[in-house]
Amino acid sequence: MTIKEAVLKSLEDIGEKTNYLAVYEHIIAKKYYDFKDARTPASTVSAVLGDFIRNGDTRVKRIKESNASFSYYLTKNEEKIDLESIIRPETKDIKKTTKKITYEERDLHKLLSSYLKSTDIYSKTIFHEQSNRTDEHQKWIHPDMVGIKFLKLQTNASQTFLKAINRIDTFKISSYEVKKEINTDYELKKSFFQAVSNSSWANYGYLVAFEISESLKEEMERLNQSFGIGIIELKANPYESRILFQPKYKNLDFKTIDKLCKINNEFEKFIEQVEKLMTASEKYAASTEKELDEFCDEYFSNDTEVETYCKDKNIPKEDH
Repeated sequence: MTIKEAVLKSLEDIGEKTNYLAVYEHIIAKKYYDFKDARTPASTVSAVLGDFIRNGDTRVKRIKESNASFSYYLTKNEEKIDLESIIRPETKDIKKTTKKITYEERDLHKLLSSYLKSTDIYSKTIFHEQSNRTDEHQKWIHPDMVGIKFLKLQTNASQTFLKAINRIDTFKISSYEVKKEINTDYELKKSFFQAVSNSSWANYGYLVAFEISESLKEEMERLNQSFGIGIIELKANPYESRILFQPKYKNLDFKTIDKLCKINNEFEKFIEQVEKLMTASEKYAASTEKELDEFCDEYFSNDTEVETYCKDKNIPKEDH
């Protein structure tokens, strides 16, 4: 059996909360797994138990003991275990978590749309849950938000001329992957490569986060240089947001755009609105641009709205 299977079988045999050393000793006693290639086998068991918790595997639960160590047990054995010793630590953990995480990831979208609007970018949230889910492999082609910026020329004649010779050069489309926080290397890698996947079709791809650990800046720069994804640090005052690392330009992937249009109506409508504005005559350009603006995400009109929104959504301002 695998090391994970050995850990699960040992937890089942033991039948009560236990620590990683006891699990390791049980595996050795029962000869469930050969640790011949492991330099520190007990630490390997500890890491496997930790992975169950970090990955959200519901088969295993962990509690913090009074001496700051951890005990583990199978969820199905919970009724057999002393609940008093389980409830106290978990209650403390829940309170701590609730205090720290008080806003939703999508609450950040209005902050981002306001920042983007200040840079002349129209943006729209793409709701993943509204997509056709017949293919689970399409999960990571959805961006959280899309944005488009039009090239502003001074005269109508020059705009018409540019549209005629190369319409693609009149706009740039960006993809945004939004996260609440990136505090560990694991979170960075997972979020970054999700942004790589979600932005494969766009001219520019961005990873956006509200809280970013300073210790990760060097690794962010390396990933940015290797894969071309830009990184935006979002602020509670959206106009103080900044691009930490610029993205690299890519040509649009029309096949993927077509695929996204087929599986997500909101994305298709966004592309239709863009096409409508690009092909509008001078007479209808202003009204068509207004229609696009109304279709896209809402944004703040003044600082008071920002203050009220952040307060209502429990978005912290003191650290930003």
